[in-house]
Amino acid sequence: MSQVSRRKFIYTAGITAVGSAILHGCTSGGNQQPTTETTPPSTTNTTPATGDGPEVTTAKLGFIALTDSAPLIIAKEKGFFDKYGMTGVEVLKQASWPVTRDNIELGSGGGGIDGAHILTPMPYQMTLGTITKTKQPVPMYILARLNTNGQGISVADKYKDLKVGLDSSAMKDTFAKAKADGKQLSCAMTFPGGTHDLWMRYWLAAGGINPDTDVSVVPVPPPQMVANMKVSNMEAFCVGEPWNAQLVNQKIGFTALVTGELWKDHPEKAFSLRKDWVDANPKAAKALLMAVLEAQQWCDQPENVEEMCQIVSQDKWFKVPFEDIIGRSKGTIDFGNGRVEENFPQAMKFWRDNASYPFKSHDLWFLTENIRWGYIPADTDTKALVEQVNREDLWKEAAKELKVADAQIPANSSRGVETFFDGTKFDPENPKAYLDGLKIKKA
Repeated sequence: MSQVSRRKFIYTAGITAVGSAILHGCTSGGNQQPTTETTPPSTTNTTPATGDGPEVTTAKLGFIALTDSAPLIIAKEKGFFDKYGMTGVEVLKQASWPVTRDNIELGSGGGGIDGAHILTPMPYQMTLGTITKTKQPVPMYILARLNTNGQGISVADKYKDLKVGLDSSAMKDTFAKAKADGKQLSCAMTFPGGTHDLWMRYWLAAGGINPDTDVSVVPVPPPQMVANMKVSNMEAFCVGEPWNAQLVNQKIGFTALVTGELWKDHPEKAFSLRKDWVDANPKAAKALLMAVLEAQQWCDQPENVEEMCQIVSQDKWFKVPFEDIIGRSKGTIDFGNGRVEENFPQAMKFWRDNASYPFKSHDLWFLTENIRWGYIPADTDTKALVEQVNREDLWKEAAKELKVADAQIPANSSRGVETFFDGTKFDPENPKAYLDGLKIKKA
């Protein structure tokens, strides 16, 4: 775990939960193998459905104010949940990823939620019990990927002259000088071991910057990133949209890179539910999944993008100006440093190019990176864990019932060898070779 900066960060809702993430997100207790349910079951108080419909008609789903949560919001707003018999679904805003974690651990029966729009590694961390408050496993399922691409690494305006981009090494001397002067500068992400943490760490390490010793990598809730940058609490941050665009629009910083440049069409958020809820309500789980898949298809239609952004910008959802969301959602990336890309090929995708499919090979990369940085034990049986958590079989069932064309349903659990911007390759058939070849790591 990186040293946490002593400067006071701006926190509103979720400050206690973020502290919990710092305390619990980096600890692990010995050999963490796939586990069985040890937490109280999640229950939703509802009248069971009858006939061939779902077992229950309600579910509580969480989301963070990020554009990639749009499929859950659209499924609610456009009536897709209702269409498949889930007439009582609540889509509930969460203050931070630690709050999301805590509410999933509680389950709806304990006043929490049944599942969420979530950082892909978190269901694995919860299944292992490495990040839960009780330190006990909360088994989870991943039913779909919600999106690919669409995140960014942004840097404070004072570094524009360094022309920081995909190569982070331009900041190496700045961090070293500050450290020599007795200060440790901070870069922010949203949750230890989560996607934004891994993008930030990969980017820094590729430029020869050790994220555990040369700089502090600290968690900050997405909606609080811009405010913290404004008061100079951080030098850079990694987060999803619309917060990178808002930073540029407020002329506080610039986008060094969008993460699709780091790894083309990389996996990002997941639609995840508690295992016990899905096992008890398989028809309801399929209905939720079908609604989410249809919403992903809707969100990816160019003619729907403006309406999607109008909906999610509302106070009850993001409470963010429409102008901060629409540009990058349409594939126009104003990096804030003079670079503007139109029809950017690595903009956020919800459905096209298999964006929704939960490739097991991608989950294996996330787990390998969690081992790299010491978030989970090196002897974790990652392949067995992926088999336990990743439910691509449910995705295929839902897609076929939706009459998704066979050509849009991958025949393989692996997308094959992945290549990163620095030339590093990840072969899911040999994760150890990938890990062994990395110069900066804990494992």
